[in-house]
Amino acid sequence: MFEFRKTGQHQRQIVLLRAWVAGIFALVCLLLLVGRLWHLQVVRYDNLAARADQNRITIVPIPPRRGQVTDRHGEIMATNLRDYTLLVTRAQIQGKVEDLLDRLRELVYISDGDERKFLRAYQQSGRYAPVLLRNNLNDVEASWFAVHAFEFPGVSLEARWVRAYPQHESAAHVLGFVGRISEEDQQHLEETGQEGNYRGTLVMGKKGIEKTWESMLHGRTGVEELEVTATGRPVRELNRTDPIPGANLELSLDTGLQQLAEAQFAGRRGALVAIAPHTGEVLAFVSSPSFDPNLFIDGIDVENWRKLNDSPDHPLINRPLYGTYPIGSTYKPFVAMAALEMGLRGAQDLIPDPGYFELAGQRFRNAGGAVYGPTNMRRAIAVSSDTYFFSLGAQMDIDALHDFSQQFGFGQITGIDLDGERRGVLPSRAWKRKTYKKPEQQHWYQGETVSVTVGQGYNAFTLLQLAQATSVLANDGVYMRPHLVRRIIDPLTGRFSYPVQTPQYTIPLQPANLKVVRDAMVDVINKGTARRAFEGAPYQAAGKTGTAQVFSLRGAKYKAHAVDERLRDHALFMAYAPVDDPQIAIALIVENGGWGASVAAPIARTAFDYWLNPTRVAQRTLQRQAEQAAYQTMNAVAPPVRGMPEAAPAPDDDAAPEPAPPPDADTPPEDGAPENTP
Repeated sequence: MFEFRKTGQHQRQIVLLRAWVAGIFALVCLLLLVGRLWHLQVVRYDNLAARADQNRITIVPIPPRRGQVTDRHGEIMATNLRDYTLLVTRAQIQGKVEDLLDRLRELVYISDGDERKFLRAYQQSGRYAPVLLRNNLNDVEASWFAVHAFEFPGVSLEARWVRAYPQHESAAHVLGFVGRISEEDQQHLEETGQEGNYRGTLVMGKKGIEKTWESMLHGRTGVEELEVTATGRPVRELNRTDPIPGANLELSLDTGLQQLAEAQFAGRRGALVAIAPHTGEVLAFVSSPSFDPNLFIDGIDVENWRKLNDSPDHPLINRPLYGTYPIGSTYKPFVAMAALEMGLRGAQDLIPDPGYFELAGQRFRNAGGAVYGPTNMRRAIAVSSDTYFFSLGAQMDIDALHDFSQQFGFGQITGIDLDGERRGVLPSRAWKRKTYKKPEQQHWYQGETVSVTVGQGYNAFTLLQLAQATSVLANDGVYMRPHLVRRIIDPLTGRFSYPVQTPQYTIPLQPANLKVVRDAMVDVINKGTARRAFEGAPYQAAGKTGTAQVFSLRGAKYKAHAVDERLRDHALFMAYAPVDDPQIAIALIVENGGWGASVAAPIARTAFDYWLNPTRVAQRTLQRQAEQAAYQTMNAVAPPVRGMPEAAPAPDDDAAPEPAPPPDADTPPEDGAPENTP
């Protein structure tokens, strides 16, 4: 009995002890919890409150609408379309990205090409940078995904502006294209402090006007502050700064003239540039063949890239800007002007032309073996007497010719608002010393000047330079910077400004000398090598045909049908019209086309007929008057518009010139077949 009582009492003591221990433990836990709450609510309140607000508020960039590009008459050349896109943010996805793509395919179509481009960009992107997965979703796909969006964290459906080029291949080398922002682009944006203005933007200008005028076309990114749930779903808008759309650009191109000129080059390789001499506005800019810039907007596919890149016709090369050519006899008017200005020869001086010129035992022959007899300067240009200019080359100093010609833009960066312009080669003694390493190669020989004066030898100019030089000659030596952007228009206010209004400089040319050369160029049209092409024209033009050798025949007789097509001579032509008040200056080349008179001159005639049509002239006059009135209403001068882009640095192509014909190479004929026999 005694043992039983003792055992019961002991058990009660144990239970009581356990209760006390449990109570003390609970009290300690409660004190710890209260202490932790006090620490969070009091000690760390400010810090945690700020972090909570940050978690609650998200900053969403609002990309601006890119500026629109039109021609001089308002014809749309580059615009923006609304587009639904799927974007993926690495930091927000759950699981493997491959699994995500497999599940997404049940809702929207994702091609193999879309997947390849996405995975390539995804691997290169940051954790919080949205990566484009698919664009051009139709309304059904967009609405279907929107319903199931909660199943795909990290994937967002967004409406964006996408670039479109409604003219397709027309003027593609002028417009260029936009493309996805690359790592190199991103680095450049960071270095220039523009990264913030490109948040949320997926593309930027890569070529052409889209690149050189990127800062104007892009606009300014807006910002939207949103309150979101823990899952990232927007609750309400807290604050918003609207984006500022990019400026609209009105090009100086005339779409009608541009497409007419392009049609003349169908199936041919070549280039054409037309400039308004008094203003420097580029009216047409043709590079044939061309390409469709729409292919590049979200990254070109492999098949189309290979087709363009591997083509022997090189459609991606901007021929007027990047291609350098010997310009043949189209150089003769400028050489004649140099001789007159230097006093080397009078306009009426008669030079014997027996069909050849002999220098140091070498004979330089006229094209086709023609013999013109005693010839003055005017007739020499009209009939394109090589002998006359060969003899002039024997008198002329190459450095003096270099200094004179560069004033017209030969061998210089013209400053047009496109990237990638080449300088070409305007030869001089200094150029040769820089180019060649061996001392015996660095010496300049007079026979080399003889070849240069007929547009052959070391000469290598761009078609843009030839067109600009023709424009300056037509404009009495006044150098207007060639440009493609005619007006910059503010999309919000409608105010506009002209990027180029004043000449850069004026070449001091004697009026009498100008008249001699111009009259000779008129004779080329009326009774010289271009007479057939301009027969019956209702206006008076002045011009010069040219044919440039691709390679030396070394004494063989030239027969076009017997020579490989890509080794045939280039056909060139330069001209302006009307003579009394030049409205348009043109230079063009048809690669491997043969004779300038029969192949190139008719193309210029077609362009002149279009531009100088009386109805179009009247329309342009009314348009110009209306613009001038609007400009004066806006206090004459619009606010500064950040200026015209500087000319892109030219590659150092002087150091490695293309192989030049030997000093005894003859120029091909303007008409007929040549016989290059020394």
